[in-house]
Formats: sequence, C-alpha cells, structure tokens
Amino acid sequence: VQLQASGGGLVQAGGSLRLSCALSGRSFSTYTLAWFRQGQGKEREFVAAIRRDRNTHYADPVKGRFTISRDNAQATVHLQMNSLIPEDTAVYYCAADSRIILSSLTLVHAYDYWGQGTLVTVSS
Repeated sequence: VQLQASGGGLVQAGGSLRLSCALSGRSFSTYTLAWFRQGQGKEREFVAAIRRDRNTHYADPVKGRFTISRDNAQATVHLQMNSLIPEDTAVYYCAADSRIILSSLTLVHAYDYWGQGTLVTVSS
C-alpha cells in the first residue's frame, strides 16, 4: 500500500486549502483514513479520521473548520481546510490502516501506512 499526498502550499490566514491523498493497493474501502500534522519542533498530532462507514472524527482545534471526506471510487481521501490560522502551519501526513479500532483512531502508532507529507504554511 502506498499513499501520495498533495495540495499543500502557502495561504494567508482566513484562507482555505484542500489536501488530497491517493492510495494505491487493494480494498481501499476497508481502510480507516486519517490526517496527522507535525509542526516544526513538535510531535506529530492527530487532525481527522474517516472510517470505512464514513463516520468522521476531528481533533478539537480543527472542529468546524476542517472536513475529511473519502472517494472510494477514486481511492482518495481529502481534507478541506477552511478558516486557516497560523497555528495550522505544519507538514500534513495522510495515514491508512484496515484494522484500527475506535479507541486508537488518534494514535500515530496505530497506522501502518503513511504518505510522504505535504507542507501547509499559513501566514498572518
């Protein structure tokens, strides 16, 4: 399984970006898909996840601003980011796993497959 993330860039505070992550491999619809981010000098942290039943979960700092979605036909997961703030600046990583339980959704070590990361910079 390989993941390829795209869509990062430089945006002003208040702006929007849409990240995408394409997954190659079998059985895309069975995977839980997630986005994490890592700011400079910080640990990687959970942002959002979408399960195979399309239930979604968000970290508190992004609730109401970010939306995760999946397109099973295109084997792609998206992260729509609105009302961006400088604190959202980070490298964003997509992740996937087919065996995650609900209590592990936010844990970095629970995901077996990772994309290469895409940089999002929000200027003030």
